[in-house]
Amino acid sequence: MAPLIVVAGIGNGSGTGAATARLFAKAGYDVALIARGNNSLTKFKDELTSAGVNAASFSLADYSSRSLTSAFAGIKSTYPNSPLRVALWNVAFDVRKPFLETTPEEVQIATDTNVVGAFAFSREVLQVITTQEPETTIEGGVAGDRQKKGTLLFTGATASVRGNTTTSTFAAGKHGIRALSQSLAKEFGKQNIHVAHVIIDGAIVTGQSRFRSNAEWVANVNVRLDSNSIAALRPWCRWRRRRWLKQKDVDEWEEREREASTPPNPVPP
Repeated sequence: MAPLIVVAGIGNGSGTGAATARLFAKAGYDVALIARGNNSLTKFKDELTSAGVNAASFSLADYSSRSLTSAFAGIKSTYPNSPLRVALWNVAFDVRKPFLETTPEEVQIATDTNVVGAFAFSREVLQVITTQEPETTIEGGVAGDRQKKGTLLFTGATASVRGNTTTSTFAAGKHGIRALSQSLAKEFGKQNIHVAHVIIDGAIVTGQSRFRSNAEWVANVNVRLDSNSIAALRPWCRWRRRRWLKQKDVDEWEEREREASTPPNPVPP
């Protein structure tokens, strides 16, 4: 019986959501993928299944509470015996415009996606994890401070902690996710559930950013971030409870040091 990771938001399969799914898949997790649209989602799911991963995809029209409830019903049906141990909210609706050019409709979509969607996802995840037994020894769990039931992660950005000239809408949503994560960490940490927020403080090399940027930027590790290296930082969610983090900041300097070091075991003891 393999543990399960649920990843919401995988883009075109070249960003941090997909990289995190690949990392945990290599560590023996079943993988449930949630995303809007179907083409990229199906393609990435097929990539995982062709590598022998027990993966399933759940396509949504939006990240409303109704859509996420339906997706989790499908996940429970697909993985009836797999304990949900890790869930990642990697979704964002990015609006970058001068304030007076931003429309009420864009603000509503951003709020529905970045805040309401994150609330709905968290609710579905925590309704499952709170009813589970702690990790078994096969999964890496031991007695005492490692008796964890599961981990809920949120992907943040620079806008999670400060706004800029064109990020009034985006930063508001990202601040909301950060506040949600902090609140849930306080409430559910007492129930042996680890909740953490990861601030990605820099531009990430993805399929889209490679297309938009020049080769010099892509090659310069001092000015950009790599999705695989970011994913490799996720396993701190497996640390002993006394070392649990509520927030982790990732920037270009940490990224460069990580690329120069030997990659760790995907799921360290």
